[in-house]
Amino acid sequence: MERKNAWSKYTSEKDVKKVMEFGEEYRQFLSACKTERECVAFFVEKAKEAGYLDLNDVIANGKKLKAGDRVYAVNKGKMLAMFNIGTEPLENGLNILGAHIDSPRMDLKQNPLYEDTDIALLDTHYYGGIKKYQWVTIPLALHGVLVKKTGEVVNVNVGEDPADPVFGISDLLIHLAADQMDKKGAKVVEGEDLNVIVGSIPGFDKKGEKEKESVKKNILKLLKDKYDIEEEDFISAEIEVVPAGEARDFGFDRSMILGYGHDDRVCAYPSFMALVNTTKKLNKTACALLVDKEEIGSVGATGMQSKFFENTLAELYNCVGEYSELKLRRALTNSKVLSSDVSAALDPNYASAFEKNNAAYLGRGLVFNKYTGARGKSGSNDACAEYVGEVRAIMDKDNVCWQTAELGKVDQGGGGTIAYIMGNYNMQVIDSGVAVLSMHAPCEIISKVDLYEALLGYEAFIKYA
Repeated sequence: MERKNAWSKYTSEKDVKKVMEFGEEYRQFLSACKTERECVAFFVEKAKEAGYLDLNDVIANGKKLKAGDRVYAVNKGKMLAMFNIGTEPLENGLNILGAHIDSPRMDLKQNPLYEDTDIALLDTHYYGGIKKYQWVTIPLALHGVLVKKTGEVVNVNVGEDPADPVFGISDLLIHLAADQMDKKGAKVVEGEDLNVIVGSIPGFDKKGEKEKESVKKNILKLLKDKYDIEEEDFISAEIEVVPAGEARDFGFDRSMILGYGHDDRVCAYPSFMALVNTTKKLNKTACALLVDKEEIGSVGATGMQSKFFENTLAELYNCVGEYSELKLRRALTNSKVLSSDVSAALDPNYASAFEKNNAAYLGRGLVFNKYTGARGKSGSNDACAEYVGEVRAIMDKDNVCWQTAELGKVDQGGGGTIAYIMGNYNMQVIDSGVAVLSMHAPCEIISKVDLYEALLGYEAFIKYA
């Protein structure tokens, strides 16, 4: 069953302008927010402007929450939960939009700085699923935090301002690459070779002799002068190596956006905005849950497998009424979720990897994946048919353009999302999101109309589910 192209909805200049303006707002967000911490800081600032209260302040002040109130909770600066309190008891369940804000990248190791042949480099460990060869010879930036023993947090963001230097990983020239070109794609560039070049000026003694490791020493001096940090401070740092530069409009018609981190910020942003835009009282409490660590299995204190969401919902319950463990369990069981994660758009350059009748297409609206996983649906949530039917009705009620898809051909590969973790609570869950070309590459491509349809779909879901 072929779905119509979503641009067909937007026949007037006024309607097209709405799509383009929302796309521009998102493009600016994507350009500014390249780490989980940056995303959370951005969202918290916008949430406060929209009247959301910090749940910790609500608890500290002993305030009771009522229908119409809006609150948020942050977990370690890298995970965010937002709630629009509805008129129905929490026991009836929540309508949840769950997305992740981490993206594939490279992280600096704890002892990263070293010198080799008069070049200073930073040693990295890649994060998430990447084609390593895609990360060489492109301009890179450093984003993150460095924490001193005193507890002082130093924010790092180098490579984005036009006045900043950028960094990068070298590659072997084609003239000497006969052996390299015979390797399989996974081995063309090895993980331990993803070393970022950061300097090359050595120091000399009074006799003009080059001092030992003087390039490294010079870099450390620059870091000391600019940030007042020592080499040992890298041990307690979280610094991410990401592509430098802004996301850009893509195509003559500016219908698409090229940028780093669409997976999964292209779903996180409309999930957040769906709650912010919904100012009328809802029947059921709505939640936007934006999590970390999805790209490495949703593990750790800031991943979906942590107890943060469950604990936060318990605190919320205590602020809206009489809390009990049984009521909390009922609230979880009765909740409905759109696991808002991207889907692979059919790429005409690599069409053989897809099954065209069950593929996502750029420009055809919000994508629903009944199941993901690999091979025999391993690791998949696999939504119930009854829930799929309900979601179809909700989308059609608000004239949302949507499509269904699988992640490529059977046995071609596969992937997963946070859906199965939400399903562990016995919630109704289905994957939904935006189709992406070049997923997990340093620069990915999305359609602005798909982004806008995602916003409309998420708004419809929290109103009617």
